This record gives sequence, structure tokens and C-alpha cells, in this order.
Amino acid sequence: MPTNKKVRIIPLGGLCEIGKNLTVFETDKDMIMVDCGVAFPEDDMPGIDAVIPDFTYIIENINKLRAIFLTHGHEDHIGALPYFLKNIKVPVYGTKFTIALVQKKLEETGLDGKCDLQVVKHGEMVMKGDFCVEFIRSNHSIVDSCALAIITPAGIIIHTGDFKVDYTP
Repeated sequence: MPTNKKVRIIPLGGLCEIGKNLTVFETDKDMIMVDCGVAFPEDDMPGIDAVIPDFTYIIENINKLRAIFLTHGHEDHIGALPYFLKNIKVPVYGTKFTIALVQKKLEETGLDGKCDLQVVKHGEMVMKGDFCVEFIRSNHSIVDSCALAIITPAGIIIHTGDFKVDYTP
């Protein structure tokens, strides 16, 4: 069944590289982010502690941003949140362990209590504008990981996040 609805998927990091995972899903009126991570500096980057995604596009369209959804708590998926959230107010959704790691990171940067952190359970769905996001349990090298089923006007998008096939979980 064809549809004339459009959803833009914009990787602002994490594509063809290790780290800086951040993907934007956007319709004409709404936008969500999935993950907000750092990359670690290469040998030719002396004095650099962390490499963050370029937030310019998001900031230019900030009136459309409805939420940030996190797949898991590794640094390459949550490490850039303090840089983004220091000036932006938007709810952040993740599983219990992931949000606990984010909370610790925000405490370290003086942002504790200033951000809207929302704990969700696997199987739970969150509606934000044109998007409905379901958290799907997945296996990875960190607990509480998930894939996301992103229900959009153009169809369902499965964002796997990182996962690991573990024959002896």
C-alpha cells in the first residue's frame, strides 16, 4: 500500500565510523533523536578528549524536536548528551540502567536535576508527535539494551541499536 507520507532518516554520526551514534527521524512537523554518543579521539587529535556529533541541523530545527530515545548505555550512544542537553530541554527516554548511567553523567557535568529523564520498560511504547516508539529487548554486551520499533506515518522502522548474538547468555 503506497503512501505519500515522508520520513527523513538523517545519520549525524555513527555511520561508517565507530562512535558518535546519533540518528534523526523527521517528518514535516516532528523530529526525534535516537542516541547521542561520543567517539574517542584518534592518535592525530592531541588534546581532544571526546568527539561529538555536529548538532547544527537539530538546533536549526529545534522547534520540531520532541524527544531523545536511547538504545543502551555505552559511551558511543550516550556520551554526548551533556553537551547537547546543557542548552536544550527535551525528554530523554531509556531503560532503567541506561537512564542511571545518563544520570551519573549529568551529575558529573552539573546537569543533575535539570533534565527530563524518563525510564521505560522493554515492550513499552512512547508517543511523541508523529512517532510512536516501542522499546524491544535485545542482547548486547551491556544490560538493558534495546532495539526500537519506530512507528511513523510512512511505516514502521526498526532501529536495532547495537546487538550481540550470544549463544551462552
